[in-house]
Amino acid sequence: MAKSSDKSTGMFEYNEASIKSLDWREHIRLRPGMYIGKLGDGSSKDDGIYVLVKEVIDNCIDEHMMGYGKTIDVKITESKVMVRDYGRGIPLGKVVDVVSKINTGAKYDSGAFQKSVGLNGVGTKAVNALSNYFKVQAFRDGQTKLAEFKKGILTSDPKASKSAEKNGTLVEFEPDNAMFKHYHFIPEYLDDLMWNYAFLNAGLTINYNGRKFYSKDGLLDLLKQKTEAEELRYPIIHFKGDDIEVALTHGNQYGEEYYSFVNGQNTTQGGTHLAAFREGIVKGVRDFYKKDFDASDIRASIIAAVAVRVQEPVFESQTKTKLGSTNMAPEGQSVRGFVSEFVAKELEIYLHKNSTTADALLKRITQSERERKEIAGSKKLANERAKKANLHNRKLRDCRFHFDDKDEKGADTVIFITEGDSASGSITKSRNVETQAVFSLRGKPLNCFGLTKKVVYENEEFNLLQHALNIEDGMDTLRYNKVIIATDADVDGMHIRLLLMTFFLQFFPDLVKAGHVFILETPLFRVRNKKETIYCYSEEEKQNAIEKLGGKPEITRFKGLGEISPEEFGTFIGDNIRLQPVLLHKDSHLQKILEFYMGKNTPDRQEFIIENLKIELDKVEAKEEAEA
Repeated sequence: MAKSSDKSTGMFEYNEASIKSLDWREHIRLRPGMYIGKLGDGSSKDDGIYVLVKEVIDNCIDEHMMGYGKTIDVKITESKVMVRDYGRGIPLGKVVDVVSKINTGAKYDSGAFQKSVGLNGVGTKAVNALSNYFKVQAFRDGQTKLAEFKKGILTSDPKASKSAEKNGTLVEFEPDNAMFKHYHFIPEYLDDLMWNYAFLNAGLTINYNGRKFYSKDGLLDLLKQKTEAEELRYPIIHFKGDDIEVALTHGNQYGEEYYSFVNGQNTTQGGTHLAAFREGIVKGVRDFYKKDFDASDIRASIIAAVAVRVQEPVFESQTKTKLGSTNMAPEGQSVRGFVSEFVAKELEIYLHKNSTTADALLKRITQSERERKEIAGSKKLANERAKKANLHNRKLRDCRFHFDDKDEKGADTVIFITEGDSASGSITKSRNVETQAVFSLRGKPLNCFGLTKKVVYENEEFNLLQHALNIEDGMDTLRYNKVIIATDADVDGMHIRLLLMTFFLQFFPDLVKAGHVFILETPLFRVRNKKETIYCYSEEEKQNAIEKLGGKPEITRFKGLGEISPEEFGTFIGDNIRLQPVLLHKDSHLQKILEFYMGKNTPDRQEFIIENLKIELDKVEAKEEAEA
């Protein structure tokens, strides 16, 4: 941007030369956050590379929703994404325009696409502009046309030709590694994405990397996958209506667990439809039992899913993670009223028809009520202590912005949970005070497996931690988008990491399931000579660094985070931060996992450790034999 300086004031002049116009691709590449949210490296499920995948598949889903195409083929490798649908295919004369001209697309014509996810014609343009390579090919009525791009610039001469392929559209792209630095796809995130598409579009088949994703019963299948039948208090309740589908049940875990969707989009931050859903459940239960139960007792331990179809949805960001719409359609029907009234009415009817379920639900509610009253005294005292501690909380070094603020920087907020003053000191001195907070533990936390939530209030450290995160009453008020466990890479550090994960999984499992918990990876070695310094996160990286530098470089083994200077630490928690998400596999049985790793079955764990150590030793021996 051209600027001229006024030396007398030290300010820049604002004139015609200050104004610069960017074309569509330049604007997307300069301000990617406006189109896909944060870039990221793939460690978070809302990072940019997953948004690119979604934008392409969303178009295929919209075709399916309009009744065209029952199959979508998806192939994703380390660097390339291929998506092929069997819908109508892009009109050949518009193949280039729909992926390279802003405000071009069929979704402006409400007759062509009703209640689709994307309405602004930006999605595939953003994918195109942010890809090293982008290819779109349309198959339509025996003809095809192919166009290729590099970072949004057309590199081929698209011409129509004959084709025997079925109608539809093929898109291939490679994310630009200059924009998405060190990116990698996490298989579990992609699996969840494909399953969600299948659950929300019963009858659709997605062939992803040689596997079939298919659902017959929609959200009922979703909850079956997310739960263990023996842990449910009653069979899953499932009902549908025009533009809405609901499934819910209660388990034995702490907290509330929701999966919410709008027009096939997973609204991970909820919105007006989820708030109405929660209200509807409370109203339906109160109306049926004719008793004014506390809302928290009704929803405690709930596991539920809701999906709605809204014409012209309004999301709070381009990444579409939170619905802001207040109306269902142009005629002005309230989203809140529609969802709340439908859920309350259908739930009351269901309970009247299913007395066994009604009895089981009542037992769950009264149990939650009893548990809440039992810990009321401890909770009151703990909250008073926490309130006093918050005035001078030496454990917490807070940041300026927070996840629950209505600020664009909220998505960037993190809190590092460290062990001891030494490690927290290095992070505190090198952190970004606007978006990075630090919480310091005093030694090893308590193993809370098998304990009741009363321990959260009786244990000062746990109580202060839950208040720092602000999750006592649920995830709606979570203050940091990423909760990062930052411990030493030694036995004690691993133990503390395990104890913290046990705490979250035992009392706040939805924090983990929603993808907010991460492990900070810090370098194990520093390899350097007089000209260059390389930080290595594994033995393999260390060997590669030694070979690259040659000679006899200086090698330092970092035994603890406290040994890393604040100046060095700043490079590990900035733009190049390496995070390992804490993930629960879809087949994981939470209580069985906790019991195995944190319970009293010491012989079983010992056998598991020995067997896995042997595997690692075999790898080392094989490597030594190969080198010999």
